[in-house]
Amino acid sequence: MQIHTNFSLKNYNTFGIEAKAKQFVAVHSIDELKTVLENHATEKKFILGGGSNMLLTQDIDSLVIHIDLKGKKILKEDDDFVWVESQAGENWHEFVLWTIDQNFGGLENMSLIPGNVGTTPVQNIGAYGAEIKDTFVSCEAMEITTQKMKSFSKEECRFGYRESIFKHEVKDKYIITSVTFKLTNRNHKISVEYGDIKAELAKNNIEKPSLKDVSNAVITIRNSKLPNPKELGNSGSFFKNPILSREQFLKVQEQFPDVKHFDISETEVKVPAGWLIEHSGLKGYRKDDAGVHKNQALVLVNYGKATGQDILSLSKYVQKTVFDKYGIAIEAEVNVI
Repeated sequence: MQIHTNFSLKNYNTFGIEAKAKQFVAVHSIDELKTVLENHATEKKFILGGGSNMLLTQDIDSLVIHIDLKGKKILKEDDDFVWVESQAGENWHEFVLWTIDQNFGGLENMSLIPGNVGTTPVQNIGAYGAEIKDTFVSCEAMEITTQKMKSFSKEECRFGYRESIFKHEVKDKYIITSVTFKLTNRNHKISVEYGDIKAELAKNNIEKPSLKDVSNAVITIRNSKLPNPKELGNSGSFFKNPILSREQFLKVQEQFPDVKHFDISETEVKVPAGWLIEHSGLKGYRKDDAGVHKNQALVLVNYGKATGQDILSLSKYVQKTVFDKYGIAIEAEVNVI
């Protein structure tokens, strides 16, 4: 393991923001991670995964530990289900494609989400009607101060909409090292409720879609709406979709009858943040090199030379504009550092 000083993080965050780490080290095994934590027990530490869900607004004045643990394996299987473990440093999309190649079902709707496997439980990532919690069994994590391993069950993770215990009670206390999923071996539950997926499948005359068909449809949809971070810096969806009480929503709907929404329960309604931003006139808005993407208003982009502060200022402008028009507060999904 080599510890670098004054290390550029530009290639380690999907926004492509230039920021420096005081120190940087990549770990490739549990033993290496344990050694680094033991040897730097008194130093400030910053844990870095795929760099896909963060906005760097400043240099990192601490030791950045890049979790680069690789490997995946089948733990057990029966006729109906298979339990698969992936190490935290595996690329999420590549892992999803691997499960599909094995004919394991459950992750196909979350194809092409940026980032690594180890950070997926933190956000309870999701797309097109699927979330991590639907297939999650447990994750292994190392306690930073003691280097002891702990297994977190699904119940212990307390998953919510883009929420988990790792964003609250145990934030900065544990490093996730692997995640185990329970996937279907047969009788796959194909989920194509979302209109975009239905339309894409219909366009290709697919009436009985396979796991691969659903994945390909999602990839096509995401590619049409979301820029490739390697070509245009971004972190995917920047904002959470706000969830309103039905009472709140009815007040909004009274003033804006065409507001797009999804009923979550009898008491809660989800309003797409992308719709709110677009109908606030900000789709394609740009200030210098920070912008709202022209195809998907939920995505903020770096056209090349934007700083983290530029993107942050833009996000606050978007939030204020939406609130001034609709009275709805939209929160950042991305971690602002």
